[in-house]
Amino acid sequence: MKVLVATQKPFSAAAVAGIKDIVLAAGHEFAVLEKYPEQADLVKAVADADALIIRSDKVTAEVLEAARNLKIVVRAGAGFDNVDLAAATAHKVVVMNTPGQNSNAVAELAIAMMIFMSRNQFTPATGGEVMGKRLGIQAFGNVGRLVGAKAKALGMELIALDPFLTPEQIEAGGAKPVFNVEELYSNADFVSVHIPALPATIKSIGYDLITKMPKGATLVNTARKEVIDEEGLMRALEDRPDLKYITDVMPDNYEALREKFGLRVFATPKKMGAQTAEANMNAGLAAARQIVDYFATGNTRFQVNK
Repeated sequence: MKVLVATQKPFSAAAVAGIKDIVLAAGHEFAVLEKYPEQADLVKAVADADALIIRSDKVTAEVLEAARNLKIVVRAGAGFDNVDLAAATAHKVVVMNTPGQNSNAVAELAIAMMIFMSRNQFTPATGGEVMGKRLGIQAFGNVGRLVGAKAKALGMELIALDPFLTPEQIEAGGAKPVFNVEELYSNADFVSVHIPALPATIKSIGYDLITKMPKGATLVNTARKEVIDEEGLMRALEDRPDLKYITDVMPDNYEALREKFGLRVFATPKKMGAQTAEANMNAGLAAARQIVDYFATGNTRFQVNK
């Protein structure tokens, strides 16, 4: 079987070498496509691939139509909204993610962002401390629980919302459960967002929710850009000059936000959550192992399409 690693934003050289070793040791063929400038390059490269490892690369219906031999796609990371799941299912292609492999990297970034904004982006002005503040965690999965553990070590109080967990499960993770999103936002000095971009969540965080936050609160988004209603965010920051927003997924209106609100807003130049050497390696190797296991045993444990 031919395993193609296709990444516009490449893995580290060490990660690629590790993926190659796993693939070749299992008796498969290995190929790599990196920093490709056009989607057409991916369409061409997948023509004879049996398996595909990607990061944030877009696996569209066009890609799947061109990939006549393709049997499995593994997204190295937790999110998989860059893959057309319906088209993959129609083409009988298994799609997997690698949950948990990037979680610590994202969690550390979320904590760093809270401190960064508390200290006025490290400008000389007097800032604040996170100790004693209440953190609301929106989605208490792999990343959310790690954020909570690190925040608790810093002396923060935790509340969390996750419709897929029982109150007892949230409490076991060290947080007090809340039962609706309005309660979460109304009672948190910081809200850390970890929800996926789904039809029900896209633009779900907007003016009404943001303006429910207490005075001086900060919204931290290391999830997906699409979950924020950017026009609503703009209005909320206009009407509430005490609020702040920080993200590693740059808003479309970032220049306007930054010009208007200065140090109250910050976005990293590109998505930074998984940009650590450790996460890079973990996710890439996990993707390779899942493909090898799938071909050997048919294991579909991490399949995200049906």
